[in-house]
Amino acid sequence: MGERKQEDGEWTRGEPRREEADFDRTLRPRRLRDFVGQERLVRNLGIAIEAARQRKEPLDHLLFCGPPGLGKTTLAWLLAKEMETEIYVTSGPALSGPKDLVGTLTRLERGDILFLDEIHRLPRAVEEFLYSAMEDQAIDITLDQGPSARCIRLGLQPFTLVGATTREGLLAAPFRNRFGIVERLEPYGPEDLRTILKRAAPRLGLRLLPGAAAEIAERSRGVPRVALRLLRRLRDLAQVRGAEALDLELAREGLADLEVDGLGLESLDRALLRTLCLRGGPVGLKTLAASLGEDEDTLASVYEPFLLRLGLISRTPRGRIATPRAFAHLGIPLPPGAEEGGAQGTLGFS
Repeated sequence: MGERKQEDGEWTRGEPRREEADFDRTLRPRRLRDFVGQERLVRNLGIAIEAARQRKEPLDHLLFCGPPGLGKTTLAWLLAKEMETEIYVTSGPALSGPKDLVGTLTRLERGDILFLDEIHRLPRAVEEFLYSAMEDQAIDITLDQGPSARCIRLGLQPFTLVGATTREGLLAAPFRNRFGIVERLEPYGPEDLRTILKRAAPRLGLRLLPGAAAEIAERSRGVPRVALRLLRRLRDLAQVRGAEALDLELAREGLADLEVDGLGLESLDRALLRTLCLRGGPVGLKTLAASLGEDEDTLASVYEPFLLRLGLISRTPRGRIATPRAFAHLGIPLPPGAEEGGAQGTLGFS
């Protein structure tokens, strides 16, 4: 598909890249009813929105949890649209201290939404600063320093804090408990992904045939952002080939060039599995990261959850192991004495 070889994880990671931001915005649904997938969550949000409208109150603070690329940011924008309010967007890493939030909080109007992406990466001081803002609609500001320091309290308009996190467990319990609504987004099924792809294709100027849409959906790891990323790259292939439509054969050829296999695994996924298979025993995360030249947190938060969901690896008290399915997928013979429950007979421990 071109001379440039993709970096590991480039196609199947859920994080957005800068050049995708504008395109992703054009694909966002305009109303909550148009949101594809996450039926239970959408239904619960619809009830909360209607109830808040009837009471003429702001929404409760919301926390969206789940892997990247599933629609947490899109849902935050839809909430503002449905409530007919403004939305202010920032992220945990962008805030170094409480002073970075004072200006935003004081200009919020009644019912406005403050969306904090990667909220688990907020500094503890900012987290604690938000406690009174969330509960009492007020913030405490310290003036001057030393013995002459004074503390004043500024009142705020009632607002809604919407947080998004991929690492719910990193949130302090007092902070998490201040969210009135906590919803978890789950990976999408192939049918929902096919619907998303069919909607996106015309905006790319692409005629997408059903077989190709199904193939992309099956290899997208249950993540809409991944499906759309693959669709863009296959659109490029169809354009260069002068194809009138993207069919199944062309889709498979393009996905093979991108090194995305039938399970949605890409090169680093397979390298991780191969390392586990060939070492012959449990492998710790530090050792695994050193062997692959990858960050520990990236392996644990981006790659491992999908491999666990597919039943390709298992976590034991001593480390990660490959399951028989991983051996079969890579075409590596099972070691002698391996049991059906796991390559080293330890599946089931966590």
